[in-house]
Amino acid sequence: MTVDRKVIPDNDPEPADEVSTAALVGYAVAAAGLVGWFLFGLLVQRQGFVDSVGESAGAGFALLLAVSIIGTVRRSRR
Repeated sequence: MTVDRKVIPDNDPEPADEVSTAALVGYAVAAAGLVGWFLFGLLVQRQGFVDSVGESAGAGFALLLAVSIIGTVRRSRR
């Protein structure tokens, strides 16, 4: 039994940009903030698990929207 191997050419002209250290630190701070927001709502405000998850998810989506808008504005200036 033989297996035919096809070589797929690499059509990617340049490698993807690496993520900077500042961006990784920002992501870690945002993740820690979202976990903190969840725990604050759950343990301090005693609003329930589902409500705390909903608030944290909403804050996370708002952060993703802000990152997307900032990235679009930065890319359009180049």
